[in-house]
Amino acid sequence: MFTIKVENLTKEFNGVRAVNSISFNVNDVELFGILGPNGAGKTTTINMLTTLLKPTSGYVEVAGYDISNNKDEVRRHIGVVFQEPSLDINLTGKENLEFHAMMYKMDKDEREKRIKEVLELVELTEKADVIVENYSGGMKRRLELARGFIHKPKVLFLDEPTLGLDTQTRRHIWDYIKKLNREGNVTIILTTHYMDEADYLCDRVAIIDNGKIVAMDTSDKLKDVLGGDIVSLEIKNDIDSLMNHLKDLKWIESMKKHNNNLNLTMERGEKRIPELVSIAQRIGVDIDSVNLHKPSLEDVFLYFTGKTIREQDGNQRERNREIMRRRVKK
Repeated sequence: MFTIKVENLTKEFNGVRAVNSISFNVNDVELFGILGPNGAGKTTTINMLTTLLKPTSGYVEVAGYDISNNKDEVRRHIGVVFQEPSLDINLTGKENLEFHAMMYKMDKDEREKRIKEVLELVELTEKADVIVENYSGGMKRRLELARGFIHKPKVLFLDEPTLGLDTQTRRHIWDYIKKLNREGNVTIILTTHYMDEADYLCDRVAIIDNGKIVAMDTSDKLKDVLGGDIVSLEIKNDIDSLMNHLKDLKWIESMKKHNNNLNLTMERGEKRIPELVSIAQRIGVDIDSVNLHKPSLEDVFLYFTGKTIREQDGNQRERNREIMRRRVKK
């Protein structure tokens, strides 16, 4: 059974397609991830699914309700943890939860019971009466998770839930997200640009780039698309000549040139490295370094887009700077 249905969803801003006719379904109680660089269309997609932004075209159903014609019903059945902090730092943790529960018209007895439950779930019971301004970054994020879940939503949306947190805190937040999904019996859809986060958390991952979904499956199956090991050669000169000499070798499953690196996919890569080095030496190509590893989501992203996610982030930052420069000139 699908909790979320998305068909040809599109959003344009001044003629530019931020989200370009994407389609996907999310199963009941699935933990589904949208992975992509900054500016790829992740937050725009979440904003449309949560009724905060009107689609240009397409159809979306969340928890059985059409987002265009049943906005109020959709909002009753979802929880949202935004990318930007949205807690009232002048209230205690408990007061933040109480206010949110009142917004959903929960009666006093139900509110008290539910606040106790969600505080225990994210292990903040002892901090319930502490002013949020005195919370650490991780504690604030845990409180936001509790707040988004307090009214027992059918779907919980998390937009970059660990952005800006240190590695250890991120790991703790991952555990709470899994706990919410498992013990709370809630469908979760999250956006992230962290490869390890998508790999660890998500039942399935949709990779989005420039507003389009370029691949979607479980993390393992996405990596299986590449097959075998990844051997990365850093080439000092004439990378095209080496590719030309390797293209007919049957044990090389795929080749991908990326700047001065050549990524080769093959079985038993450790056995093939000496032969690769020998071929390069024979034709006068200098190899600076050799790296062998199992396929990762970063490799999958590179395979489908031709760039690493970090490069895409950098390109987006440059586009944003250019937009700002144009605005200043006006």
